[in-house]
Amino acid sequence: MAINPNTDFSSGAVLTAAQQNRFPRGVMALATSTTSYTLTTTETIATGMTVTFTAVANRYYRITYFEPQAQTSSISSNTTITIRQTNAAGTVLNNTIFANETAALDQSGMFCTRTLTFSAGSITVVGCAKVSATTSSPALIRDSTRQAQLLVEDIGPA
Repeated sequence: MAINPNTDFSSGAVLTAAQQNRFPRGVMALATSTTSYTLTTTETIATGMTVTFTAVANRYYRITYFEPQAQTSSISSNTTITIRQTNAAGTVLNNTIFANETAALDQSGMFCTRTLTFSAGSITVVGCAKVSATTSSPALIRDSTRQAQLLVEDIGPA
């Protein structure tokens, strides 16, 4: 990844538009959800985990998908969260797998992140989830104090 850092600033110097454009632009899109989601063996968009933003070419974007609690099956299984572009069948940007290797209910938070550039224009990013076995109704557990989040941040120029 090529990086285009800003310059050192000194008193009395003129601040240019090029220097201003090297600063991060911050949060571009944020989705949150307090609604729990029952997992299936088919990868689908988890409740509320869709964002759309306008990308600028040659800028880095950090995408973060967080699930506060994944409740697994009561058998050996894998729970997967995936960041995809466009929709549930779109390009995989990154994923995280929680492997429950015991025949017991297990719970864990899940976190997935990716930093990349996009072509200029409207970009939709989704957070998807699936589980390898549905015994005992595995779910993504959310509530008012445990919110799932899908966040896109502009972190600076390429």
